[in-house]
Amino acid sequence: MAKATPIKCSVITPEREVLSESAEAVVFPAHDGMVGILKDRAPLLCELGTGVLRVESGGQTKNVFIDAGFAQVHDNQVTILTERAALAENISRADAQKALSNAEAMPAHDEASVTARNKAIERAKAQLSIARQ
Repeated sequence: MAKATPIKCSVITPEREVLSESAEAVVFPAHDGMVGILKDRAPLLCELGTGVLRVESGGQTKNVFIDAGFAQVHDNQVTILTERAALAENISRADAQKALSNAEAMPAHDEASVTARNKAIERAKAQLSIARQ
């Protein structure tokens, strides 16, 4: 008899649902560090950071780039609401490397431009970490 996967994970952007999977564990970047979710976790609502969401099931891991937003955990349901999300298989290494080069070349002459540059670099590095060849 197959073991049932106990957690449902959904990643939703304003345009579409990027992911809807069952999982044994979900790990996502909160604004202050990584958060791991297992079956029967207490309810949680938190602000997301930029990085890689990992959905683990059956010894396999599915990676998804997410860019800020909010996560809600309730009744073994993890819901990720984010402005941008992309499955690892949809991110090319060349595009991610180009985004990193462009981000590093952004001007940084005041606080706002430094913040924008740092966020762009963070986004590009996260995508590069899971990009396909």
